Amino acid sequence: MRLPRRDPLGWCALACSLWIAGACAAALAAPATQPRAIPWDTTKLSAAPTTFPAAEAKQEPGVKALFYEGEPFKGKPTRVFAWLGVPQVEPGRKVPAIVLVHGGAGGAFAQWVRQWNARGYAAIAMDTCGKIPSAAGRRATHAFSGPDGWGGWDQVDWPAADQWTYHAVAAVIRAHSLLRSLPEVDADRIGVMGISWGGWLTSIVMGVDRRFRYAMPIYGCGFLQDDSFIAPNIRHLGPKADRWLALWEPSNYLPQAKLPVLWATGTNDFAYPLSCLARSRRAAPGPVTLSVRLRMRHGYGPAWALHETFAFADSVVRGGTPLPEVTGRGRDGDLAWVSFCCRTKLVKAELCFTRDAGIWQRRKWETAPAEIDPAAGRAAVRVPPDAKVYFLNLTDDRGLIVSGDHVEVE
Repeated sequence: MRLPRRDPLGWCALACSLWIAGACAAALAAPATQPRAIPWDTTKLSAAPTTFPAAEAKQEPGVKALFYEGEPFKGKPTRVFAWLGVPQVEPGRKVPAIVLVHGGAGGAFAQWVRQWNARGYAAIAMDTCGKIPSAAGRRATHAFSGPDGWGGWDQVDWPAADQWTYHAVAAVIRAHSLLRSLPEVDADRIGVMGISWGGWLTSIVMGVDRRFRYAMPIYGCGFLQDDSFIAPNIRHLGPKADRWLALWEPSNYLPQAKLPVLWATGTNDFAYPLSCLARSRRAAPGPVTLSVRLRMRHGYGPAWALHETFAFADSVVRGGTPLPEVTGRGRDGDLAWVSFCCRTKLVKAELCFTRDAGIWQRRKWETAPAEIDPAAGRAAVRVPPDAKVYFLNLTDDRGLIVSGDHVEVE
C-alpha cells in the first residue's frame, strides 16, 4: 500500500526536538495520584453511538466518511469525525477489527484504515480534536466540534468532562462500540493501536475499556511527569499539576490493563524516553511484548511500517504465528543473557548499548552480536565494561524484532 511521503508527525518532531532536548533532563519526583473514580461512564459509552453522514468532509476511496455522537462540550452536543472501512465479508462470516488513534500533527487517516482493511480487518480512525479533512488538504473545525488538543493545559480548571483528554478517550471508546455493533465484525476480536499522543491515549484507554482484546501503543506511554516532552508543561501548571496528573496520567489506569500489549518505540524517541516506557511496561499486569528499534524515527510512516503490529494482532485474534517471546533475562558477571520461546527461527540476536548518560534523546547507541543457542532457548553476549544502558534484541526469519527490558548499569 502506498503511504504519503510527507510524514506530518515527523516534521512536528523535528520542529520540537531542539526545545525539548534540554527540558527533558529535569524530572518531577511527585507521582501521579490515583483518581477516586474514572471520569468516564463506561456503561454509557459502551452503547453503539448514533451516526451521521459527513458529506462536508473530503471523500476518500474505499472507506466511509461519517460522524458519530460525541460527549457534550460545555452543554452542547458534539460529533466525532471518522473513516470507517470494512473488508468484503462472506455472508455469515465475521472479521476482526481495530481502532486507530492518531497523534499530534495528524487526524483521521483514511490510508491507515485501508492498510488494515487490506489485511482483513475492519478499521475505524477518528479525529480526536474536533476536525474534519477538507478539500484543501487541511483539517478544519465543524459545527459540532468538541475541545481541541493536545494535553489541555489551558483547560485544567474546567470540569473534567469538558477537557480534551476526556473527550478524546471517550471518542476512542465510542469508536470501539460502533465497530462492535457492525454485523460483519466479531466483537470479541477488536484491538486498539495509537501513535505518539495516540499511544498515550491508548495507554489510558486500555485500562478503562476492558472490552479490547489487545492494545498497541506506539511511542506513547505513561509516567510522563518524570521525564518526557510534556514534563515542562506539567511543571508549568504548578499546584494545578496534581489535578491534571490525577485525571489524565496513564499510570493511573495501566494497572487495570490486563490484556496483551505490544509496546513499540525507538531508542532516541524525542517525546517518550525509554525510562517512561519501561515504567509503563512494568505497570501493565497483562502479557507484554516489547519492540525497541535503534534510532527509530518518530512519525506515522515508521509506525505504519512496523510489521510487528500486524503479526501481534494476527497472533491474538486470528491464530497467527506469534512474535518471539522473551521469557527472562539476567547477567552472570559481564555476560548478559535472555531466554526466549519462539515458533519461528531466530536469525539474529544483538546487544544494544550506550556508553552515554544524561538526556536519553542524545545518547549514542551501539550494537554487538550475541550468540544464539536455539536448543537452550537462550541468547547471550558480553557487555562492555563502560556500558551505561543495554538490552538485547531478537530478530526472527520474518524480520520481526522483540526486545528484552533495558538495564541501567549503576
